[in-house]
Amino acid sequence: MSGEGTIPASATRRRPLRTAALAALVTIGVGLGGFAGWVVSLGPVPLAEARKVSTVVVDRNGRLLRAYAMADGRWRLPVTSASAIDPTYLNLLLAYEDQRFRQHGGVDPLALGRAAFQLATRGHIVSGGSTITMQLARLLEPRRERSVLAKLRQIVRAVEIERQLDKDQILDLYLTMAPFGGNLEGVRAASLAYFGKEPKRLSLAEAALLVALPQSPEKRRLDRYPEAARAARDRVLERMVHEGRVSADDAAMARAEKVPRLRKPMPLLAPHATDQAVSAAPDARLIRTTLEATLQTTLEALARDRAGSLGADVSVGILVVDNASGDVLAHVGSPDYFDVRRAGQVDMTRAVRSPGSTLKPFIYGLAFEDGFVHPDSLIDDRPIRFGNYAPENFDMSFQGTVPVRRALQLSLNVPAIALLDRVGASRLSTRLRQAGAELVLPKDEVPGLAMGLGGVGVTLSDLVRLYAGLARLGQTVALREILDDSDGAREPARLMDQAAAWQVGNVLLGTPPPENGVSGRIAFKTGTSYGYRDAWSVGFDGRMTIGVWVGRPDGAPVPGLIGRSAAAPILFDAFARTGKLPAALPRAPRGVLMASNARLPLPLRRFRPAGELVRTGNEQALRIQFPLNGSRIDATGDGAKSFAPLPIRVAGGVLPLTMLVNGISVGDIDSRRQTLVEPPGPGFVRLTVMDATGAADTVVVRIQ
Repeated sequence: MSGEGTIPASATRRRPLRTAALAALVTIGVGLGGFAGWVVSLGPVPLAEARKVSTVVVDRNGRLLRAYAMADGRWRLPVTSASAIDPTYLNLLLAYEDQRFRQHGGVDPLALGRAAFQLATRGHIVSGGSTITMQLARLLEPRRERSVLAKLRQIVRAVEIERQLDKDQILDLYLTMAPFGGNLEGVRAASLAYFGKEPKRLSLAEAALLVALPQSPEKRRLDRYPEAARAARDRVLERMVHEGRVSADDAAMARAEKVPRLRKPMPLLAPHATDQAVSAAPDARLIRTTLEATLQTTLEALARDRAGSLGADVSVGILVVDNASGDVLAHVGSPDYFDVRRAGQVDMTRAVRSPGSTLKPFIYGLAFEDGFVHPDSLIDDRPIRFGNYAPENFDMSFQGTVPVRRALQLSLNVPAIALLDRVGASRLSTRLRQAGAELVLPKDEVPGLAMGLGGVGVTLSDLVRLYAGLARLGQTVALREILDDSDGAREPARLMDQAAAWQVGNVLLGTPPPENGVSGRIAFKTGTSYGYRDAWSVGFDGRMTIGVWVGRPDGAPVPGLIGRSAAAPILFDAFARTGKLPAALPRAPRGVLMASNARLPLPLRRFRPAGELVRTGNEQALRIQFPLNGSRIDATGDGAKSFAPLPIRVAGGVLPLTMLVNGISVGDIDSRRQTLVEPPGPGFVRLTVMDATGAADTVVVRIQ
């Protein structure tokens, strides 16, 4: 019997269940809230740690030249793409560590369950349940303790990482940060240190070893515990055979390979160039240079071999430049970066030294440009004085009258100084500076005739830039060693006109080569500084320019050190070791006068030093009386940018007289032998007067 106030028994029984359920929900909610709070307290994933990598300098094709250890001494070389890693290694890694890497979201429940079951049934860890992503999380936040909370933290971080990065990015970071013992992190650092090569091509044994090492990197260090490392490698191979991923025969051959017991040095190509690149871009972690690793390796070996045969204190510098772009293809600053006796860390391609005779081609080039001499003109090589200065040839002898072409090929001093006297030392200096060369004169000195024989300082780098300008038919470009997308086109600078540059190159092509060279393939010049302190040789073909310097870094003399016997053979060897046949020089541009001496115009048949007049008969020789050669003239006009007409006064010659400014006719001179010409602008101006018989006189003045 029941009444209205009676509570059914079933309801009474449900009340504790509801209370328990509610309590459970509250407990779960509190737990979830606490878990969520704990997750929030972890903060963002510290991906910034993954961006801390070694600075890497590579060549123009991406090949490693040099890597720099991080500030704390670790080697962590970035892996920017798994495609740069041997696929055998990647397949072994994923099969051994994380078979469902591409499918899971950071955590593999099957792997965790298997690991827990094995631990419960066997009493020890048989296989880990961590995924690649979980291992990356541990590397980003390294902790020594191994606890349930630590594992839970890895799981949370793995899920967060999977939400922020794709699978390829995760794999790249793991390959960059995985520990391999000591201060080696990442598969690239390990492969270079243990095998001496990039991990792009690995044997099965090498790949299995690299899979095994990160599981216990300190206890399997190859330089300390090679047997433990070998045993771990063999276990990887055994499991791969068991799973059918590797054949038994291949595994047996891999197990037969010995494991390395010593670390190899990290690559150190082009140390001077890489040091300069890092100084120029200190915050960059990947620096691409214009160098070619193969050529750099070859020429470093050449420098070591030749320096060893020249003497224990002798150093060698070599620079190779692409003519078209100005890109440096090889940069050898010394034979051995760590050779203290040779001051190996001093970059001799950038050291200021006396250039000897290597500036002579530019004297001849300006003489050709000015039009008072031609490669087939005759010039005297005889004793002569310029004030107190009396130049002599290297062998203390004189050749008499020789073609200008021969005078340059034999590097005769007197003809070069006679031409420089006519061209003007200040004009030569200004033109070379405008072309990008930094000339260093002795303190309180001004450009003089001695600079034609080495009385000025210059670097091998600047000298190569100038010679590359000859190969480019008179236009120089700034040399470049770092590939920078923002660099853009570099403005060329004028060295000389095209015809003059081609004539210089054509003359240098006929210079007698050293014993190891073939004539007619490379246009080159040698030089020897005063006291046998520097030996030079710079040459070019249609593709590249190479410069060689030989000497002692401390500037001490080396008896018998001559450019032709010490530097020129290295130059020709360097061209031979590029692996390419010499390319032809550019064709002659329009305007080049091709004629033998007998067919040259009368004024060009024989060079006249400044002040020496040509007489064609009994008439007075043609001469410019005003302005004087080498004078400076203030021609400022009324306007801010205008110049007053320049008066010209001439004596002698046979009428009519023709006036030329910088080789361009501006009309005839009247019967009074006077005229006014409009200066083309500030700077050096070449004024030439030619009479009816072809006799001519030229002066060069500076308008300011």
